[in-house]
Amino acid sequence: MSAASALEKPLPGSSQPRNPISRARFERIAGRSVSAFGLVFGLQTFPSALGQLHSLKEPWGITVVIAVFAGLAIIPILAMIQWGVKFAMGALSVVFLVTIMTWPLLARDPNAIGEKPWVWFLCSVFTAFAAVAFPLWLATAYTFVVPIAYGFIRALPSGGGVGAEIAGLDALYAIILGGVILVIIAMLRQAASAVDAAQSQALAKYANAVRQHATEVERVQVDAIVHDSVLTTLLSAASARTPEAKELAARMASDAIGHLHAAEASVPEDQSLVGLDRLSERIVKSAEAFSSPFSVEVRDVEVHNLPVNVAEAVYSATVQAMVNSMQHAGGEEVQRRLSIRGGSPLATVHIVVVDTGRGFDEREVPAERLGLRVSIRERLAKVGGHARIESAPGEGTTVTILWPSSEVDAEIEP
Repeated sequence: MSAASALEKPLPGSSQPRNPISRARFERIAGRSVSAFGLVFGLQTFPSALGQLHSLKEPWGITVVIAVFAGLAIIPILAMIQWGVKFAMGALSVVFLVTIMTWPLLARDPNAIGEKPWVWFLCSVFTAFAAVAFPLWLATAYTFVVPIAYGFIRALPSGGGVGAEIAGLDALYAIILGGVILVIIAMLRQAASAVDAAQSQALAKYANAVRQHATEVERVQVDAIVHDSVLTTLLSAASARTPEAKELAARMASDAIGHLHAAEASVPEDQSLVGLDRLSERIVKSAEAFSSPFSVEVRDVEVHNLPVNVAEAVYSATVQAMVNSMQHAGGEEVQRRLSIRGGSPLATVHIVVVDTGRGFDEREVPAERLGLRVSIRERLAKVGGHARIESAPGEGTTVTILWPSSEVDAEIEP
């Protein structure tokens, strides 16, 4: 376990890079950029729509204009707060398609519309919206259907009454532009998904390698003890001929047995017990060693015991929580508190690490950061424990470590 913790610590002065391209991050960027693109084109098209408003039937003409341009104004706000972006883009794309198909019914005076209906200028905007909001097959169909429908309308009197050649060229131009946008978004989305899959596999291999390394370190330690102590003792005992040599071999045998017992105490299968008061002393010493010490509260730890492997897991997870606070919460201005309690209503061991630092959104923690997932949660889960992590940007962080875990613990997980 100590080897795994060592591998998880960043090098001094190094930064923890965020995932440069992921599916979730791409969707956020695509939503914001395409919504901004739609807003710009909407502002350019709005005067033309107002100029053609008197040639549309009431109240449907003004209703369509309000629905389309209000949607173009609202979607960038939704993209910034990351709420309902795809649904809004998809719904507005459907409204635009219905507007094009019903345009002959909306036009009251075809001669007053002018050179082009205002919907022409927004075809590329809504094909981009469809590329973001819809599955690939549906977005592809939308990219063809909207320009073709516009081409038919363009040839009608309500669309300007141009010839089939000009209407076909307009439709073809819209299909090409929308297709380029669709291809770019589809390729970037596929690349981001491939990066996510590759990173997940790499992280799984890395986590497995960390565990294998920790196991190998323990095996090498035991092998060294066997080689240096046990075999040496056996050779000495075999060659002992005098009482002094036999006494020396006996002492060496006692020391070797002691070494083996110490090594055995560190393996997960060991079920010997350690007092919670001794574990608390180790944790408190670690807390006092930090440059910005924790205020410590210890209660009711004298009468409780726990297995050695559990004590090691609880100790490592607690230290990792304190290390995370020191690295990410802020400097000396942050207040930090450590509470260790035995026999609480929730568990035999109840440890809380609290800071008033900058906090974080756990959903935004990069997948390559293993401190929370491996060093705290998985480590405790392997020994039957449980960790709750409560944090929000600007509101500090609280890490609660409980052992043993129970159904009550799982129910209060935020």
